[in-house]
Amino acid sequence: MPLYHLSEIVDVEILQEIQDRFSDATGLATITIDYAGMPITKYSNFSKFCSKVRSNHDCVHECLRSDAHGGIEAARTGHPYVYKCPFGLVDFAIPIIVNGQYIGSILGGQIKVPEEESDQIKYITSEAVIENPDILAEYENIPEMPYHKIKANAELMFTVSNYIVEKAMLHITQEELNNKNIKLMEEIKARTNLEKALKDSEIKVLQSQINPHFMFNVLNTIVRLAIIEEADKTRELAYLFAEMLRYVIKNSNKMLTVSEEIVQVERYLNIQSIRFGDRLKFVTNIETTIYSEIIPSMILQPFVENAVIHGIEPKEGNGTIVVNGFHDENDLVFEIIDDGVGISNQKLEQLLEAKETRFTSTSSTGIGISNTNKRLIFTYGDNYKLDIKSKLGQGTVVTVRMPRSS
Repeated sequence: MPLYHLSEIVDVEILQEIQDRFSDATGLATITIDYAGMPITKYSNFSKFCSKVRSNHDCVHECLRSDAHGGIEAARTGHPYVYKCPFGLVDFAIPIIVNGQYIGSILGGQIKVPEEESDQIKYITSEAVIENPDILAEYENIPEMPYHKIKANAELMFTVSNYIVEKAMLHITQEELNNKNIKLMEEIKARTNLEKALKDSEIKVLQSQINPHFMFNVLNTIVRLAIIEEADKTRELAYLFAEMLRYVIKNSNKMLTVSEEIVQVERYLNIQSIRFGDRLKFVTNIETTIYSEIIPSMILQPFVENAVIHGIEPKEGNGTIVVNGFHDENDLVFEIIDDGVGISNQKLEQLLEAKETRFTSTSSTGIGISNTNKRLIFTYGDNYKLDIKSKLGQGTVVTVRMPRSS
């Protein structure tokens, strides 16, 4: 899975216009999808035959499997891949690759080739038979195009689309570099002060010797295989985890909006919901008026994770986690509430003083609760330290208070 989504790199409206003009000029159907197979543009020149096939419950799954296999082959080879769909039409998949990483593809075709060239192109999945006379009638209206022209058009779109994406990526990289240069002195000073204040603390964010691009590409493969195998839960879990990973790598020690931070919290809770099933329920109640407020990244995650692992998991039966967010005069207030097993007063003191390893050891996010408390105090002052209230057998309420940014 890429660090950047295709829609973050290229203006989707411009991409749609290029796609539309390509289809008008060639007569080929096209659509652009992201790394997970999700459309980011509308179909251009979609044939009536394929529209009717995809509206047929018995046929649509064959089309989706064909698309998924085509995308995988294009990503694997790094070049346009031409193939036959299960119903005999010729399609192609054009990979969009940046810095060696697959970030999406353009699917197209929906065309016939002359009968004498048909054997040159292989079916990407098993051949399917259509018996519906209404659909078969539309098949006769599909035009023909020589194989060499289909391949040439695919190569042309491959060159154009990848050139545009690479240019856009260079622009993004340059902008990020300029922004870093502008803030360089401030960041160096802030980082030095933070390191001095936290000394040997455990604020780490998913450091790994494994190349992040390798992990994203593996997760992308898992997502695509899950599509093929119709393993919806597997696809959802891999997608959520990859999005969490991408968020952490891109946003380590940054200031982000409340909206962005809550999306990350919900990803984590959705993953845990898949893991625990009916045992875990969660609710997020965030006032829309604070969505654009700026807060430190990963500031809420440790408390939500603690609520799951040390509150709900040891509990017999079901549990619920509620995340509230609202403003109180000049402050932002977040509450993480669970109805888990609770924490004793002695444990609470040890928790905040970093003496209780059960709670303060590095979590899956790499950030301990005591270190998060230190981050708050260092960033905002002693008035903004954590407030944790808990009763054994009843649950825990963590209150995080920060000044408003606007």
